[in-house]
Amino acid sequence: MWMPPRQNQSWVSEFILLGFSSDPLSKRILFIVFLLLYLSSVLGNGFIVTMIYLNTHLHTPMYFFLCILSLLDMSYITTTMPQFLVHLLAHSQTISFAGCWLQMLMFSALGLTECILFVVMAYDRYIAICHPLHYTVILSWGLCARLAAGAGACGFFFGLIHTFIIMRLPYCGLNMVNHYFCEGPSVRRLACMDTHLIEMMDQVISVLVVVVPLSLIFASYIRIGQAILKIKSTQGRCKTFSTCASHLTVVTLFYTPVTYMYMRPNSTYSPEQDKHVTLLYNVFSVLLNPLVYSLRNKDIKVAFLKVMGSVA
Repeated sequence: MWMPPRQNQSWVSEFILLGFSSDPLSKRILFIVFLLLYLSSVLGNGFIVTMIYLNTHLHTPMYFFLCILSLLDMSYITTTMPQFLVHLLAHSQTISFAGCWLQMLMFSALGLTECILFVVMAYDRYIAICHPLHYTVILSWGLCARLAAGAGACGFFFGLIHTFIIMRLPYCGLNMVNHYFCEGPSVRRLACMDTHLIEMMDQVISVLVVVVPLSLIFASYIRIGQAILKIKSTQGRCKTFSTCASHLTVVTLFYTPVTYMYMRPNSTYSPEQDKHVTLLYNVFSVLLNPLVYSLRNKDIKVAFLKVMGSVA
């Protein structure tokens, strides 16, 4: 039986997160850099949520899902950055066993929810372009709410399984996690038992929440591409494709590093490299998503100008 009883974990009550550097000067520089990145990410996504909330003409399924994405991104980066910033200034870089469990659960659940939400957003674009006359009928507010809730339920379900499997392993002394937060595979490698079966189970979860969603997104865009090619005017094609460009960009920013991290063989594991790759989807994609949707989206720009005008 691969899952040991809970008492086998009594040797480890906390973990030490090694982060990126032990040099005091480097840590102070990193604190300033990541504080600015964190604040910019929260403010940028908060801007998107505020614009959608204040402007009734943005109360459509597309912007409803964009609002959910921004809220997810703010929560996602908040699961890791505040504690990482504290560790950059503090002498101690420890996290309790329970704290590690909670951080891993929230990080996994929110990340998996985002994976599934991107599929929902692709479905929204498919309906808008391939069935424009029935868009509001098919994507009713009731269906939108169920799709968003379903994405969250699936994300937390798989996140809970992933976290439970890893945190039920026996940890017998080694407690230094070579990462800036309690990332699942990094913690799992400290277990004092053969984790081959657990790694296989993680691979199954990765296929379900990475490969399957990507396949559905790809299938949606094949149908969208076919619909766009039927449009006779070049201007019409470009205008229609522009409504999908932002979604394609954020999917690429998120899924490229995620696919690299969780769909490759375990033999290629590199702790230092993986920490930097994690930053791409935990920090930089969260930072860039608002820029992608605001700079490439006329509706958001108009909403912003409208709000500024009413304030003035």
